[in-house]
Amino acid sequence: MIRVIQVLSFIALFFMANTQAEFVDIVAKIKPAVVGIGIHTPTSRPQNILRGTGFVIGDGTYIVTNDHVLPTLLNESLLQKMAIFVGSGRNAKVREAEIVATSSLYDLAILKVSGPALPAMKLASGDFIADGSYIAFTGFPIGGVLGLYPVTHRGIIASTTPTVVPAVSAEQINLKMLKRMRNPYLVYQLDATAYPGNSGSAMYDMKTGHVVGIINKVFVQATKEAVISNPSGITYAIPVKFLHQILRENNIQL
Repeated sequence: MIRVIQVLSFIALFFMANTQAEFVDIVAKIKPAVVGIGIHTPTSRPQNILRGTGFVIGDGTYIVTNDHVLPTLLNESLLQKMAIFVGSGRNAKVREAEIVATSSLYDLAILKVSGPALPAMKLASGDFIADGSYIAFTGFPIGGVLGLYPVTHRGIIASTTPTVVPAVSAEQINLKMLKRMRNPYLVYQLDATAYPGNSGSAMYDMKTGHVVGIINKVFVQATKEAVISNPSGITYAIPVKFLHQILRENNIQL
């Protein structure tokens, strides 16, 4: 009996080691496709301000991020421009980008970056993935404070939940909630913790590395948790299903 337990333990450790090695390889492939989204001001210090995370898809020139990550106002007198930060650490480079498509409903944006093609991530199909599925996401959780070094978190899909929950009373309904109630949709709730700088990060299947969602730390909470006086810290992600929809609506061929 003891011998059987030892053999089973060895097999379990063997498979765990293989799974870990496979995930290490996936993260290594994904990191070059992770970019920073922010503002480049050549006339001031600091020159670069990181607002969030994005990831490369398609032919290596399309970037996906959250709509709220994009700068809303640029100072032309300071030559400010929206920028994509490519690479990591001291080797990071600044590239210009233009907005191709946005969706205020899903808080998603698609950009076209200048210069040579970048390594790209693959999108999963538009189907919802099951609760309990293992996922990971890679991005810049504290912005540029610690430098442009991608950080990876992992967890599971804790729940597939609507963007708006019924308010206890009419007084608790704000304008954002009212607008969302007209177009409710399902999002993923995660048991992993993301931070504001993670907004726009790709959430991917740990086994395949395919994108299954886009991390959204701020936008969803503003409506789903509006009745909570203190933020819960729960992390949400927009299913890739809705990114596919935006790509189709804007005739973007990957």
